[in-house]
Amino acid sequence: MLPNPIPYKGAVLTALSLFWFDFLKDIVPNHLISTDVDSYPPPLPSYRDQLEGRSMLVVRADVFPIECVARGYLVGSGWKEYQQTGEVCGVKLPPGLRESDKLAEPIFTPATKAETGHDINISEREMADVVGEDVTRELKRLTLTLYSRASEFAASRGIIIADTKFEFGLKDGKVILVDEALTPDSSRFWPRESYEPGRGQQSFDKQYLRDYLETVTWDKQPPGPNLPEMVIARTSEKYLEAYRLLTGRTIQGSGIRSQESGFRLAVPES
Repeated sequence: MLPNPIPYKGAVLTALSLFWFDFLKDIVPNHLISTDVDSYPPPLPSYRDQLEGRSMLVVRADVFPIECVARGYLVGSGWKEYQQTGEVCGVKLPPGLRESDKLAEPIFTPATKAETGHDINISEREMADVVGEDVTRELKRLTLTLYSRASEFAASRGIIIADTKFEFGLKDGKVILVDEALTPDSSRFWPRESYEPGRGQQSFDKQYLRDYLETVTWDKQPPGPNLPEMVIARTSEKYLEAYRLLTGRTIQGSGIRSQESGFRLAVPES
């Protein structure tokens, strides 16, 4: 956790998740109930100034303990693993690939959900040992279907979705999409016009902040270092630009708190 809030980050994560939940709802239902603060159970409506525009009321679900990652490009931890083994999460890839190369087809690369620190990439076989083979097949199918649909749309808006992660849960015995969806926190968004394989890419996501943190002395344990004003402002600009490009909308300052993260309030359905 970093000590500096990123202006509008919570608003962007909430608004962009809502956009994708609606766009992808024909593929899989999601956990959203409402974003109308007046419909929240008491005493939550009295905290409107904190919740409006950066919260959602959701159903309570039994969440699978797996990050379901789709990769369409070779980058990040996948690139590092490929350099060492020629594989990513047990998926054998052709030799000679470069950083940021587009893969012949998207791959499913699950990871554990770590309570602290970084998630750990695992194979489908290891995932099946945790959640079962049938669940693994279904979550893989949903992950790749969601990624393909979203990637096609984003490409029409000038953005490459290099990779993304989804989380799923069970509600009344049915799989639903939970947490967030296709935001700058859970995805790599690259401007298509400047894409060039063989190097790192410009981005509209938190990679900019990750790159900055690699330049400072920090043991990756909390508390994190204070961020320069320029880094805070540029990160905020990237999140807002991602939202604008993908949705064609803007987030206005009026009535929206500039906070680091949004809220998801899980309640059982009556």
